[in-house]
Formats: sequence, C-alpha cells, structure tokens
Amino acid sequence: MTATEVIDLVAMGEDFVRDPYPVYAALRERGPVHKVRIPEGAEAWLVVGYEAGRAALVDPRLSKQWKNASPAFPLSSPSAGPHMLNSDPPDHERLRKLVVREFTARRIEQLAPRVRRITDELLDAMLALPEGRADLVEALSFPLPISVICELLGVPMLDRAAFRAWTATVLTDPDPDARRAATGEVAAYLSELLERKRSAPGQDLMSALIRTTDEDGDRLSADELLGTAWLLLVAGHETTVNLISNGVLALLTHPDQLAALREDMTLMDNAVEEMLRYDGPVETPTFRFTTEPVEIGTTVIPGDGELVLVALADANHDPARFPDPGRFDVRRSAGGHVAFGHGIHYCLGAPLARLEARIAIGALLGGCPDLALDAHPAALTWRHGMLIRGPRQLPIRWTF
Repeated sequence: MTATEVIDLVAMGEDFVRDPYPVYAALRERGPVHKVRIPEGAEAWLVVGYEAGRAALVDPRLSKQWKNASPAFPLSSPSAGPHMLNSDPPDHERLRKLVVREFTARRIEQLAPRVRRITDELLDAMLALPEGRADLVEALSFPLPISVICELLGVPMLDRAAFRAWTATVLTDPDPDARRAATGEVAAYLSELLERKRSAPGQDLMSALIRTTDEDGDRLSADELLGTAWLLLVAGHETTVNLISNGVLALLTHPDQLAALREDMTLMDNAVEEMLRYDGPVETPTFRFTTEPVEIGTTVIPGDGELVLVALADANHDPARFPDPGRFDVRRSAGGHVAFGHGIHYCLGAPLARLEARIAIGALLGGCPDLALDAHPAALTWRHGMLIRGPRQLPIRWTF
C-alpha cells in the first residue's frame, strides 16, 4: 500500500525541534515509514526504527544524486559541487579514495597534540572570563573543530567567522533563497581559494587534492574539487560542534553520569559513543531520492525521485536495539549506533570527531570541577532543520 497522510513536522513547532524523540517513537509504533512535511520546505518519506533505517542507508535504489530528484522537487542542492556524499557508485568510490587516506584513525591520532593545544588555549581564554560564565558553543564547541579543519585544509584564519555564518545558513535557515545565496558565497570563496592554492600550494589537504588532480590526469574535475572542498569544510566542523555541545548538555542534565565519568575518566571513549547514540549531532542524513519503487514495511514509496530521510536519531533510540533508550548511561555498550551513518556513506570524519570530543570534553571537565548549566534546559533554543541537531547556545558557569 502507499500511505497518503502527510504528517506536518513543521506545525509541531519548537517542541519537536527541542525534543523530537517522542514523535519519532510514536511514528515507529505505527510503522517504519511515514510521509512528512519538513522544515526545509518539502515533503519526504521518513524512515524510523533501527533495522528499517540501516536497511535504507544501504539500499541502492535510494540515490544520493540530486539529478535523480523529482522534477517537481521544490529544493535545490545545498552543495557547491559534486562530492562523495552526493554521489552514487562508481563515482562515490573514486571521490572518496582521494581523501580517505587523510582521515584514517592513525593519521587522525597524529593530530591529537595540536587538538590539545588548541583546546587548552580556548579553555584558558574561557576560564579567564571574570564573571565565570560563558556560552560553550561560542567558547569551545565551535572554535575548536573549525580551527582544526581549517588548519588541515589550509583555510586562512581570518575567513573562519564567515564560514560559520555561511554554513549555519546553508544547513538550517528555513528560507530557500537565503540558503541558495549562502551556497553561492561559499562556492565563490572556495573557487578563489583553490586558485590561490594552485598558484602557491602548501602542505595542507586542499593543496594535496589539487596535486592529486593534476598528477593523475584530472581524476578530480574542477567541479568535483570545489564540491569536495565544500564538503570537507562544512561536514568537517558542523558534526563535531554539535557532538561536543550535545554531549556536555547530556552530562550536565544527568549529574549521576557526570559524577561517574569524573570518577573514572577511562570511561571517556565509551561516554562519547553514548553521547552519539543518546543525542547525536545528525538527526537525519543528507537527502536520498528513489530511482524505483521501494517497499518498506507495508508502504510502497514511488520510484520517481521521491525524497527519503532516515531518522538516525530514532534508530539510536529504538528499544529493539538499545534497551531503555531514553536513559543516558556512560557505561552502556552503545556500539552499533548509526550516528555517523552506515554503509558506503559512513562519515569519513568520524575518527576526527571522536578525537576532538574526547579531548575537548575531558579538558573541560578537568578545568571546571564544578561545571554547571547556566540555564534551564527547556529555555535552550535549538537549531532548526532535519539535518543538524544541537543548541544554538549552551550557557555554562563555573567558580574559580
């Protein structure tokens, strides 16, 4: 059968933005797929539940290419060009292998000393504030990952503030015209930056991508190079920003778990996995479009470019996979979560996000033994949209 009811997630307002998990759970009880209206301004088929979600993430009938979207689809691609996350095989493998060697666990661990130095500098500046209060997003969650990814790619220091505004607009602004304008600004900036890198290459990843292109007979086209640079810059910091913020918020609203982690900091690796499962930074992954009819449960999704979204947030809260999923437990065995996706599009930057979260949260707890939330949780405002999940600000306080 084909479902006809459209569930308006937009009409649910701030309550859904702040806490979507009860809505997803109620939908999961009714079945694994539902037609919904999303804040980005389109209708989509939302897949809920762990098994259904994992299956959809690897279904080859669901294309990542925007050219396969229905002609009637009202949105345009938010990317500056083709890259591994909006490509299907065989292009996907060709694009991914050009950068995968830069993001192996071993290479990422080599970045640890630099990540620690940046973290220490940011925390020193935060703790020097005379009032003993700060917005964690502004003080640590954002500047750490944007500094790391910009150093890795070779993006000038003074341009990082502009990137924050651009990516926030591209990923979460409800106005499609604003998203298109910001995408154009990012593309123009990156085109100019790539030209400078061609003229004066360095030891950064962006220069390495250009050399790979030139030496291998244009394996990476100009458009693909632009798209890949866009992906690495945007995805390279946005996920980690919200992993750190959401993780700290979970700790501060669960004092027993904060105490357990403080008592045994060897739990940090496991705690980060639970943070990813409990309230991960990606609510749904980037868009997929049907290339032929897809049956999920008793529902047939038409095959003419319909938008399909997988609720990663709900998959990680499915009690069939994670008992008592609404409980935050730093000792839980959270392995198997899909916070970074599943299948060929599994997040390339997952090792870097984990490293930065471990170092940042560990240093924060070490430097602030009486760290506390400086606002009621219900007063926090959350980022809109179905892609990125996280608070816009996270007020914290400490004593000297």
